[in-house]
Formats: sequence, C-alpha cells, structure tokens
Amino acid sequence: MGSATVVGVLVVYLLILLGLGWWARRGARSVAGYYVADKELPSWVIAFSSNVTGESAWLLLGLTGMGYAVGVHALWIVLGEVLGVALAWVLVAQPFKVWTDRYEAITVPDYLEARFNDTAHVLRWLSLIIVVSMVTAYTAAQLTASGKAFSSFLGTSYAAGVLIGAAVVLYYTTVGGFKAVAYSDLLQGVLMLGGLLILPFVGFAAAGGWSATMAGLQATDPDLLRPMGSYGMSLQGVISAASFVGIGLAFLGAPQLLTRFIAARSRRDILDGGLMAVACIVVFDIGAVFSGMAGRVLFPNLADPESVLPELAASLLPAVFTGVFLVIVLAAIMSTADSLLIMASATVVRDIVQRIYRPALSQRRLSLYGKLTTVLIGGVAILFALTETRLIFWFVLFAWSGLGCAFAPVVLCSLFWKRTTRAGAIAGMLGGYATAVLWVVFFKTYTYDLYEMLPGFAVGFLLTIGVSLLTEPPAAAESEFDEVWRQIRRS
Repeated sequence: MGSATVVGVLVVYLLILLGLGWWARRGARSVAGYYVADKELPSWVIAFSSNVTGESAWLLLGLTGMGYAVGVHALWIVLGEVLGVALAWVLVAQPFKVWTDRYEAITVPDYLEARFNDTAHVLRWLSLIIVVSMVTAYTAAQLTASGKAFSSFLGTSYAAGVLIGAAVVLYYTTVGGFKAVAYSDLLQGVLMLGGLLILPFVGFAAAGGWSATMAGLQATDPDLLRPMGSYGMSLQGVISAASFVGIGLAFLGAPQLLTRFIAARSRRDILDGGLMAVACIVVFDIGAVFSGMAGRVLFPNLADPESVLPELAASLLPAVFTGVFLVIVLAAIMSTADSLLIMASATVVRDIVQRIYRPALSQRRLSLYGKLTTVLIGGVAILFALTETRLIFWFVLFAWSGLGCAFAPVVLCSLFWKRTTRAGAIAGMLGGYATAVLWVVFFKTYTYDLYEMLPGFAVGFLLTIGVSLLTEPPAAAESEFDEVWRQIRRS
C-alpha cells in the first residue's frame, strides 16, 4: 500500500464525494430532479461538468500516454477537441436549449421524438440500444482506469481498484442523481485544471527545462518532434492527423454532453459557460500532452505509456501531492462514469418505462427504478472491467465514436435544417452507429487505422439528408422550425 499521507488525501476526497451524494439526495426524488437537476444548473457548473464528462480517464491516462508515445503528433487531438468544444457551445448549445425547453424534454430521445412526431417510439428504442451498448463499454473503460490508478499509486490489486472506484461512483450517483453528478464534476474539474497546470511545469523543470526536454526527445526519437510523427507527410500521416482531429466531432452531439445544455438554468448561463469551457479544454489537453512528453524524457522505458502521469506524480512530488494526483486521476474517471450511468438510466426509465409502458407511475417510483437501473448497468460494466483489460485510449475512443456518430449528425440536422424527417433521423442514427462499429471490426486495419468517427459521421449525415429528401417532414414542422429560430434570433 502507499504512504499514509496518500491514503489520507484519498479518503478525504472520497468522503467529500459521498457527502455530495447525500447533500443532493432531496432533489433526486422526481424524474426531472434525478436526471437533469430540475434544469437549475448555473453556468460554471455546466461548463466544468460538460468538459470533464467529455474528457474522462482518457485525458489523464490516455492522452498523457499518447503524448509519451507520439510526442507533438498528439497535438492534433488538442486541435480537434478545442474546435469541437468551441463549436458545440457557439452553434449547438443555445438552439438545443430552446428546442428542449419548448418540448419540456429531459433526455435527447425526448427531444428527438417530439421534434419528429415519432408516435411509434422508434427513436427511443433505437437510442436505448445505442446508449446502453456504448455506455457499458465506456464505463468499463473508466473502471479499467480506476484499477490502473489504484495499482500505480497505492500498489493495490487491479481488481480492488476497479471495485473501490465503482462503489464510490455508484453511491453518489444513485443517491444524489444528476445534481450530485454535476457538482462532483465541478469539484473534479477544478482539481483536473489545477493538476494539468502544474504537472507539465514540474516535469519540464525536472527534465532540465524546455530546451533540454526538446533535446531529450530529439535524442530519444526525432519523430517525437514531427507534426506527422513517424509517418511524415504521407497518406498515412494525413489519415492519422485527420483521425486525431476527428475526435472532437462528438462534442457536437454526444448525448451525455447535450444533457448539460438541457440542465442549464437559462440561455444566459449557456452564454456565460462557453468561454469557461473552451479555456478549460485548452489547459486540459495541452497540459496532458506536455506532461506525457516530459515523462518520455524522464522515464524513457515505461512498459505502459498510460502509466506516465502516475509515475511523474509519484517520482517528482511530495507524498501529499502524489495523493492529490491520485485524486485527480480518480476525478477524471468518476466525472465521466457517473454521467454515463445517469444517462443510460434515463434512457431506460424515462424513455422506455415512463414514456412508453407506465406513464402513470409516481415520480418516487420512477426515481427508484432509475436508481436500480443505474446500479444494474454499473454492475455489468464492473464485470467487463474485471475480465477484460484494454488500452484506455482506444477503448474510450470506440465508445465515444459510437455515441457521437449515432446522435451528432441527426441532432445537427434537426437544429439547422427544417427539411429533416423522422425517417431520415432513424436512418442517420442507425447508419452512423453501425458504420462506427463495423469500421472497427472489418475495415480499420486496412485503412491506416482511419478513426471510425470520420466514416461514421459522414454516413450519419448522408443518410439523414438523403432519406429526408425522399420522405416528408412532420405536419407543421417547417412553421415550427421558423418560429423557434425567430425566438432564438430575438434573444
């Protein structure tokens, strides 16, 4: 086990999270309270919550590992994510908030069903299949990261780390609902921001400064300082860079991020939150890549690149700060795992149980079902994490692309193109999701590892637009579209 100081810091952090869950429990007794905090979140909460939900353990373990493995080539990921976050807040957030408030929607399928008058509930059922399958994989990746973090920092077994992380997340998510999730995200985001501001400076200083670090990378492998990495200006290099930039596309419509816009207190809070969100993502991503690059000079022979951040913290910082960095890694893990679990639970309970089968159930009973569903999905993710350890970076990207390709093209078309139809939305969701999955299974190895987000996004858009042109939109859809956009432009 690690030192008493490290364990002490960890215990204090976990107690704070448990306290947040208890504090938020009263607001989790209705469906809207449990799943979107009654739409009362201020700007600073939704800004941090959206960013840390999108980043996860992928940022602190996966992206630092990529900085370690490929050097400046990983900065293409930074470009893609900054563009994706900026466009999401500038283009998507306000229109989506207006539309969802109009329909009193508390989930993305709520919005899609109302927008396209889907009385057969096809979009809800399709969303259920996509969300539960991807969230299980995504959450398993977060719990895998929990196992790695505890093992690296404290020397526990991998399985013990998975179970400890899962137990804390399931407690405060189940008891406190979305309000506990969002405010814990705020705490976790502040910790991540501070850690990724400090660690690169500490790492570069230990390596002898900027010039010495760059010289060390040059001596280790000159490709670490080349924008296209080891591929150079070749087709494979361009595909690799484009794939990294494409990671940011999911920010335009991944449902776990759109839920933050639904939960915002007002459109004014969305305006105020955008600048904070973009500034944070810049610090997050550049700090992670630079930390990995410094770690490559200091620890050139790590067996697992994704262990570079724990190695930096344990080797360069006093025990109390090592404990803080363990907390920061766990913060990244938990801030995404909790959001995924609450979203999947909403898809089951709100979108299927309440809206299709049992609309007369009491709010307390539905909230109870939501909590039980959260635990059940978390339990399945625990089993996956315990039996199958994968590289966090690529495992997360697979689930990230599945959600992004299924929802983002359809959501964007629904917001900005009045001619979008129900059939087009169904085709786009199914086609984008299926393409992302099938690309990984059958095509990726034959296309220089082209990231599945790019073909999945393209197919999702093409099918949404193509099928919409061949079918008719809902009655009065065009007049409603014009009315909503007049409201958006007036304010």
